Amino acid sequence: MINRFFRIRIRPSERENFEQDFKKIAVEYVKKQPGLVSYTLGFPTKWKPDDYMLLTVWETEADLIRFAGANWQVAVYPDGMEKYVLNSWVDHFIPVN
Repeated sequence: MINRFFRIRIRPSERENFEQDFKKIAVEYVKKQPGLVSYTLGFPTKWKPDDYMLLTVWETEADLIRFAGANWQVAVYPDGMEKYVLNSWVDHFIPVN
């Protein structure tokens, strides 16, 4: 398994629209991907009010590559979501129990 931690910083003026589209567009897009085990959507805290996250867990690295492409170390935005981005980060981790 491999965990993908995606964090995005948005334009504050777009918060309401972004939150709707994050759930409706981005999460729905990810949920349809083969090899996805689970996901966790994270909304901001008062300390970082413009930062959101999506943690996804994938069966294999190959599944993650099928989702994100050959350059899977960078963010993937479904159509219509790139307009919200001020900055984004992607990190990957191997879970250890």
